[in-house]
Amino acid sequence: MSEAAPPLLAVVGNPNSGKTTLFNLLTGLRQKVANYPGVTVEKKIGECRTQHGKKLRVIDLPGAYSLNARSPDEAVLRDVLLGRRADTPRPDRILFVADASNLERNLYLLSQVLELGLPTVLVLNMMDVAAHKQWRIDIPRLSEELGVPVVPMQAISGQGFLELRVAISREDLPAPRWHSAPLPEDIRAALHRSLDSLASAGAIHDKATLLEPLYLMADHNPLHDGFEDSHLAQIREAREVVEKAHPGWEDQLVADRYAAIEKLSAKVLTLPEQEVRTFTHRLDQFLLHPFFGGAVLLGILAFLFFLIFRVAEGPMGWIEEAFAALGNTVTGLMPPGDLRDLIVDGAINGVAGVVVFLPQILILFFFIGIMEDTGYMARLAFIMDRLMSVVGLNGKAFLPFLSSYACAVPGIMATRTIDSPKDRLITILIAPLASCSARLPVYLLLISALMPESVSAWARAGTMVGLYALGTLGAFGFAWIFNKGILRGANAPMILEMPNYKLPSLKAILLQVWQRAKAFLLRAGTVIFGMSILIWAASTYPKDSALLAEAEKIEQRIESLETSGDEAALTAAADEFAGVKSRQLAQSLAGRAGHLIEPLIEPLGYDWKIGIGLIGSFAARELFVNTMAVVYAVGAEDEEDMTPLRERIQQETRADGTLVYSPLVCVSLLVFYVFAMQCVSTLAIVRRETGSWKWVWFQLFYLSGTAWVLAFAVYQIGGMMGW
Repeated sequence: MSEAAPPLLAVVGNPNSGKTTLFNLLTGLRQKVANYPGVTVEKKIGECRTQHGKKLRVIDLPGAYSLNARSPDEAVLRDVLLGRRADTPRPDRILFVADASNLERNLYLLSQVLELGLPTVLVLNMMDVAAHKQWRIDIPRLSEELGVPVVPMQAISGQGFLELRVAISREDLPAPRWHSAPLPEDIRAALHRSLDSLASAGAIHDKATLLEPLYLMADHNPLHDGFEDSHLAQIREAREVVEKAHPGWEDQLVADRYAAIEKLSAKVLTLPEQEVRTFTHRLDQFLLHPFFGGAVLLGILAFLFFLIFRVAEGPMGWIEEAFAALGNTVTGLMPPGDLRDLIVDGAINGVAGVVVFLPQILILFFFIGIMEDTGYMARLAFIMDRLMSVVGLNGKAFLPFLSSYACAVPGIMATRTIDSPKDRLITILIAPLASCSARLPVYLLLISALMPESVSAWARAGTMVGLYALGTLGAFGFAWIFNKGILRGANAPMILEMPNYKLPSLKAILLQVWQRAKAFLLRAGTVIFGMSILIWAASTYPKDSALLAEAEKIEQRIESLETSGDEAALTAAADEFAGVKSRQLAQSLAGRAGHLIEPLIEPLGYDWKIGIGLIGSFAARELFVNTMAVVYAVGAEDEEDMTPLRERIQQETRADGTLVYSPLVCVSLLVFYVFAMQCVSTLAIVRRETGSWKWVWFQLFYLSGTAWVLAFAVYQIGGMMGW
């Protein structure tokens, strides 16, 4: 007989209430992160121990303001709490995290959760912020009114954590006593009729309470896979019936709930006679200033990219040396042949070409975590919203666009929160123009090739900021064109919550960085490793027997010259050997593909080897670095040559002796990768989200065409001006 699963504790709360920090306190590294099937909502599940040593499963549910779902996040929260999701069991108990400094707002969702009848522990987080505002909360009275244990906490410092562990260890947690204003009789009767019709149609449980049809019918935009189309039609029909019989029934219920919450707040919350000017208010006067706020933002980004170049330089060197040592060890242990070439040139060089950028990516995610945890990320959205409104986008479009700076795939999926279909489509179309983390290795490689070591890190950081700005301005420009041209329509306003500033939780940020690093290394160890092997094979086969014989003769000559001391002859032989290897590469499958597209890319200043990189990076942008690492390792004059890629491409020359990666070519490539649609995963998700191939092809051609035209302009105009 199998052992019963440990109880499931669901962490619930409003966004910015600190619930994820609390979840990390409870679970530490004992957590797994995935996505709920069918939606782009992150699913975090972990384990913890009670004070009595018993195991609890803990799930961090998405932040929401209401169970009346208006987004996939809120729909997932509602469905899990109602037991509607087959992939997630209904929680046995609830840990509700509320922001004590915004108590009344948090009580709205809390009141809905308590009505579900699940045993609940209420955590009043950020008690220090509430105290600074001179708010006094009668915790015993609040516990008595709600019928649940109430634990005051400061999750960032861990204050109150012991009391929380004691509370969740109780096996006799009582059911909540809270009941909001009773439903008006006419609406109750209408909901009962809807309950019967939806249950008979299979859209809800046979033994559902009135809460299930109430919350499902309030979902005006169900964007998840929890329903069949027939069920969605039944729910919409039931909503229309109730709305027709009782116009404004939802508004009436919301007003009644707020009235009950106001009465409760009056009993338990005492406010100062005069509003206290908090640190958040004072700081926002500066950080949200039309001029100074933008200047601070630019300064923060410039400082971030400076650290990416300066601080990461040491760890990147260690990684390069480690992979070089590994390659040299394998070379010394194995006899010459295709297998050794596969391991050294294909696997080791290929993976090293991407993993070397891990320190810079970790710095980027560390700073993103700080901005999110301090509350500055919402201010960044507010600052940028002023600019986005100029191009006619709904302000809600900024948050998905901001997510696209990490990856366009979750950014595009996050557009589900945008109510306007027009704004949602425009945001999907421009999301790939946000310079995602996959572009970062490409930018770093090309900037390193463009600027010698003597150039200051500030100059490199400024170039990186310029690339991010170029992509952002391009996105806004196309948004304006789409809004005024092919996708006209009315725009909707945005309501954005500004959380209080708080000290970041270093533990939570480091945990998030660790998860990102693990995901990156997993990708490097699977996808990039596999692509490295394929690229090596395409760059090696088919082999030309005549060229192989010629190369073998030159190798023998080089071996004899190494002991002769004739440096001039040795250099000439090495150049001859490199030329033979280059001709072999040109005859390989990858070389033929590069030559095939060379007429198209030659006006941009690229040779056929760069063409191989462009083809390889269509699967994912960062594979440009991986492909170049493999291509130049295959074409190297010595199998033991483990020269770092950034130095290798600086030395690459054409037949006439000129540099392949001249400053103008590097700038042209940078501009190309800012705009090019080089990501199959993004195209796949666009097809899924729009439901049409039309927009997939439109996005592919307008972005790729723009990239080609701008790269062409940079190279040709720059050449005319003698750059």
